[in-house]
Amino acid sequence: MLNTRNEEGIIIAEFDHGKVNSITRETLIKLRETVRTANEDKSIRGIILTGAGRTFSGGFDLPMFLGFKTLEEIVEFFDEEEEILVELFMCKKPVVSAINGHAIAGGLILAMASDYRIAKNHPKINLGMSEIKLGLPLSLAQAEVMRFGFDSDRKYRDMMYFGKMMNVEQAKEFGILDEIVEDADLMPRAKKIVSKWIDNPGQAFIKLKEGLKKPAADRIRQRLAQEDWQSTLNCFFDPNVRGALEFVLSMM
Repeated sequence: MLNTRNEEGIIIAEFDHGKVNSITRETLIKLRETVRTANEDKSIRGIILTGAGRTFSGGFDLPMFLGFKTLEEIVEFFDEEEEILVELFMCKKPVVSAINGHAIAGGLILAMASDYRIAKNHPKINLGMSEIKLGLPLSLAQAEVMRFGFDSDRKYRDMMYFGKMMNVEQAKEFGILDEIVEDADLMPRAKKIVSKWIDNPGQAFIKLKEGLKKPAADRIRQRLAQEDWQSTLNCFFDPNVRGALEFVLSMM
C-alpha cells in the first residue's frame, strides 16, 4: 500500500504495509500513478517518499516473492517493476526521500531513485542492501539506479558485496544520504528542497534533471530490450535462496 496526500502542492507518498512497510505489486502500481500525476498535473510541485510509523521500507514483500510459482510469474512482475522504477527515477518533478526509519534492500533502491535523501537523526535507523546474504542479485534497472547514486564503482561494490547495514552517520559519509535532520524537521526540510528546486522561472529543474538522468534511463531501457535478464530470475527457485527468504520472514 502507498498512502498519498497533497500538502502545499506536494504529494506525500507513504509506504504502509505490514511491520516493515514492504513493497508489493499494489505499492508499485500506486507509485506509478503518483509519478504520472506529478508529471501531468501542473499544480503538483514534487513528491516526497516516506514511510508510515517508524520505518521507511524494509524492501520487497517476502510472501509475494515466496508465492511465485513459475518463472513466467516472476518475469511478469519484474518486467513491470523495472519500468516503474525507471519512471520514478525520471519523474519530471523533484522527488525527495524523507527517510524516517529503516531503508533496506528494495526500500533503499526506491530512495536511491529519488533526487535527494534526508534521514531522521536516530541511532537505530539502518540503511543497506541485504541481497547478497539472501542469494539474490539486483535486477538490471535496480543495479543501474543504485550505481547512479554513488560517485565511484568502489562504493557500489562495497555496498553490494559486503551487505553491511549502516547507521545514518555512516550512510551520510558513504554518500547514501544528503542530510540528517531532527525528527521534527524531516518533512519541513523535504518540502523546502522540493520548493527550492521547482519554484524557479520556467521550472528549469525539469530540463536540468532530464539532462542529468536521461542517459542513464536510456541505457537501462536499451539493456532491458537487448539482454537476457530474465534467466537470472531462476534464483528465486534455488532451495538455499528460498530457505534464506523464509528464515528472514520468520524473524519479522
